[in-house]
Amino acid sequence: MPGTIILASVLVAAALGAIAFVLAGAVQPARSRAVANLQRGYGDSVVDAPSESHGALSRLARRLTPPTLVSVLEKQHARAGRPADWNVDRLLTLKMLWVPTISALVLLLISTGQQALLIGLAVLLGVAVYFVPDLLLLSRGQERAQQVQRELADTLDQMTIAVEAGLGFDAAMNRAAANGKGALAEELTRTLQDMRMGLSRRQAFEDLSSRTHVVDLRRFVRAILQADAYGISIGDVLRTQAAEMRLKRRQRAEEQAQKVPVKVLMPLMLFILPVMFIVVMGPAALDMIEMFGAMNN
Repeated sequence: MPGTIILASVLVAAALGAIAFVLAGAVQPARSRAVANLQRGYGDSVVDAPSESHGALSRLARRLTPPTLVSVLEKQHARAGRPADWNVDRLLTLKMLWVPTISALVLLLISTGQQALLIGLAVLLGVAVYFVPDLLLLSRGQERAQQVQRELADTLDQMTIAVEAGLGFDAAMNRAAANGKGALAEELTRTLQDMRMGLSRRQAFEDLSSRTHVVDLRRFVRAILQADAYGISIGDVLRTQAAEMRLKRRQRAEEQAQKVPVKVLMPLMLFILPVMFIVVMGPAALDMIEMFGAMNN
């Protein structure tokens, strides 16, 4: 029994220390890179040691994690905009280190003779925390998709004006990406970079559609690729798509406005109406109680 407790404590301490090491690199990645650049040439072995150890942990985490989970995490990371502070390797490392931590805690609870309910809650907590990065990336990806959907109509208007002013499609997209701020501007910039790196326009736009998972953007990409394949005027396609996106944005706003009464109904019934009944009927109920009390006396 004491040996089991000591072993579990050692495993917990080691895993928590490794987690703290990984988190320390995630808190200030810019400072770590700046320090590494400043120290370059003054003892390369000292500078490269943390990166090598972190790379070894990342490779081990990729080997131990099922390929399906790695693929799902990479897709969610791409849809979330590929946040640099929390890349896939760091998330896989944290997941890998969390497994021995929660296992040691469960082993410690079992060795101390805790109740089965507490042990079950610990296991459920471990499973929930293991999938927290996936849920956070999924939520961030959904927010990013909504932001892209909101910005699409205005971006298409800018591109239409630029094309009608005499710019080519790539130059118009570059101007819209440079003048815009937000998720769609970042995605357009990355698409242009992919084309500069040698990808065809079709492949770059298909990658854009798969990264964002926005239905309206996918429809726009399909229209642009068809226009490019059949020689249709890009200006006419952009004008039509911009008008359609504005119409859909107005329809979505009207739909959200019509949902407000339904969403307000439940809080109204649970919190506002009971208080109103208490305020209105409370004095009458007190008077009736006093009257019946007087009659009984």
